[in-house]
Amino acid sequence: MLFRILVGLIGIPAGFLLLVYRAKVKDVIGDVGWAEHYLGAGGTWTAIALMGIASIVLSFMYMIGSFQTIFLNFFGRFFY
Repeated sequence: MLFRILVGLIGIPAGFLLLVYRAKVKDVIGDVGWAEHYLGAGGTWTAIALMGIASIVLSFMYMIGSFQTIFLNFFGRFFY
């Protein structure tokens, strides 16, 4: 339980920081080929924003336990 809360408390701010500083992140990593190809012009910006949003949402879901429930409902039959 404590580990889930810790992951949430690290993942949610990390996602917000990725959204706030996405210009600096793009300057560091440059253009991402697959993002520019599949997401069109400015795809790197979109990919960074989607990663930030995914980090926030998935960290929150993991913290409250809904991620585990959804994961086991979809993939549980492969593990038993």
